[in-house]
Amino acid sequence: MTGAIRAPAPQKHKTAAKGKGQRAHNTVEWPDLWSIASVDVRPLLLAFSMTAGAGVYFLLPWEPSLWAILALPSGALFLVIISRRSLVLDGLQLAIWMLFGIALGAGAASLRSHLVAAPVVAPAEGRLARPVMLEGWLTEIEPGAKGPRLRIQVHAMARHSPAETPKYVRLTHRARLEVSPGRFVRCWAVLRPPPAPSMAGEYDFQRQAWFEQLGGVGYVQGRCRGGTLGAPSGWGQQIGLKVPALRRQLAGHVQQAAGERAGGFAAALISGDRSYMRLEDQEALRNSGLAHLLAISGLHMAIVGGLVYFLTWRALALIEPLALRVAVQKPAAVVALMASLAYLIVSGASVSTQRAFIMSAVVFGAVLFDRAALSMRSFSIAMILVVLMQPESVMTPGFQMSFAASAALIATYEAWTHRRATRERVMGKLSYSWASLAVTSLVAGTATAPFALYHFDRLAGLGLLANLLAMPVITFATAPLAAFALILTPFGYGDFGLRLFGYSLEVILMIAHFCTDHAPAMISAGKQMPGLTLALLSLALAVSVIAKGWGRALLPALAIGPAVWVWTVAPALALHWSPSGDVFLRQTDGQIARLAYLDGDGLSPMRFSTLEPAELCAGWPCILETAAGRIALNDPELPAATCIPDTQAEYELRQSVSGTQAGCAPPIYWEDVLRLNGITLKTGGAMTETRGRCNPRLWRPCPVSAEPD
Repeated sequence: MTGAIRAPAPQKHKTAAKGKGQRAHNTVEWPDLWSIASVDVRPLLLAFSMTAGAGVYFLLPWEPSLWAILALPSGALFLVIISRRSLVLDGLQLAIWMLFGIALGAGAASLRSHLVAAPVVAPAEGRLARPVMLEGWLTEIEPGAKGPRLRIQVHAMARHSPAETPKYVRLTHRARLEVSPGRFVRCWAVLRPPPAPSMAGEYDFQRQAWFEQLGGVGYVQGRCRGGTLGAPSGWGQQIGLKVPALRRQLAGHVQQAAGERAGGFAAALISGDRSYMRLEDQEALRNSGLAHLLAISGLHMAIVGGLVYFLTWRALALIEPLALRVAVQKPAAVVALMASLAYLIVSGASVSTQRAFIMSAVVFGAVLFDRAALSMRSFSIAMILVVLMQPESVMTPGFQMSFAASAALIATYEAWTHRRATRERVMGKLSYSWASLAVTSLVAGTATAPFALYHFDRLAGLGLLANLLAMPVITFATAPLAAFALILTPFGYGDFGLRLFGYSLEVILMIAHFCTDHAPAMISAGKQMPGLTLALLSLALAVSVIAKGWGRALLPALAIGPAVWVWTVAPALALHWSPSGDVFLRQTDGQIARLAYLDGDGLSPMRFSTLEPAELCAGWPCILETAAGRIALNDPELPAATCIPDTQAEYELRQSVSGTQAGCAPPIYWEDVLRLNGITLKTGGAMTETRGRCNPRLWRPCPVSAEPD
């Protein structure tokens, strides 16, 4: 050997091995060309492109042909194959790969939209719908402001043929409830189709109801009573009814065992049943930024699967003959996967829980195949599977916020792990466990803030503080006590464990109420975020996840700048009159005030759902000073316009709304609000959500009076 150490010779670029008869092309591999990327970008780009494709389908103003949109992925896949075998620049290959993802996402969304088609009740011919007798099986009880909401699997409905009978309906039950899930019930109900959003950019409950096969919503006249018909004949339907009944019994037992103060919270976490939980506690969790604890999602699935995996792994490691011959983490992953599946069934298998289970299955599958459990590749696989199985979820806040937080956290901890490998500590004297809790709250809160502002128009004033205080309790007390209660249950001491579990939840409720009571006003941007701004901010987040080094800080700025500019120049809300009868007015200080003007049957904007009614009008007609001028809300019983002199009127309503005389404040009629499904006025002009002409979608048919394009 020589005393000098020879430096390794620089390696030449290697091309993929070619089989006999194939040409070796001098193409550049993507990781070399896209050196700014921290990982192989193809799985991430496919996942992001599929999400964008599904979103494009749902935002189209018309319903595309099913066969045409299903042919797009095949054509795009053919282009991908051709581009990989031809002398095509990598940049063009990248564009073709993204085109394939967009086509695949749009095709999956269109196919599922047709597969879940189910009857929807017809709208009432007059203003008031006639009550109808329906009977079916009660599958779920949900909490509601006006009473529990019953989800019923319909067996038969008076005056409706089987082809016209919806599969599921949801009814508000205002009287004392005497039936439980799994029971056959008979109800006198007033039904209407699921309402459409009354405001542009609002959460589309009508579309979500289509995918849930929810064909009608309404309320019960009197009370639902038990019927004589037993369970349906199919074994699948029988299991579908027995599971909700067991969930209800489990929720009732947990509610009593965990204590009066936090029993409802414990029942919601374990069974997904929130009907036992106090409304003021739910409101405190929402206002403090801890509402994510109520949704059975990634956090809960990670706690259940992670605890079972850890306990099983440690228990198997104690069996020396087994530990020396078998990689014990693999059977532990199988057991944890089975536990996650059981928790999915027990908690009700909501959309967010299904999404969390898919991500958990990908993580434990990576353990079985000796892959990195938490990586961008596993994240990409989970997102691809969710888009293929539930493409409608890409339009929901749950999907957007959960995957945004997951992507940001994985990217952050990958960079942090790399940095910790070169130095002992990253955050001074703070230990890794405590530092990770702070970083998790900060990164997740920052990543989900744009989506919270878009969907809810507000951020919790002390949301970061609430999460910083609550996460240690969840990590070091709530999760271990939940496992402790599970271990004690076979020995007959499960109630003792649940009581300790309830004590930890009482601490979380104390944190939620404290942060709600001492927080400043809910942080709002002052105007609704445009959809283009959300798209650009989502692009910035995706770029920051893919890039590495300085690219993570500099490249997102190329999208953040235009996003902020679009938001800044967008007109602000001046007034909105919802078909629910509520009027929402932007006051001089920028805050939104709610006026409970009438009692309608429509849907109020979700972003204003927490506002309390204010006294703004004392008589008819209601004269309001808005940023769009003086507006007269006329008496529904007096259709004649009342002229309010207004010499400074600069704005006019569109012709679809009843006109006004020159020099008078423009009136808005309740008939127009019902006909147009809400009227919105914005600064810089007037805007109406007109439905005079419409382009029907599967979940949004044209009204009888409307003329389809």
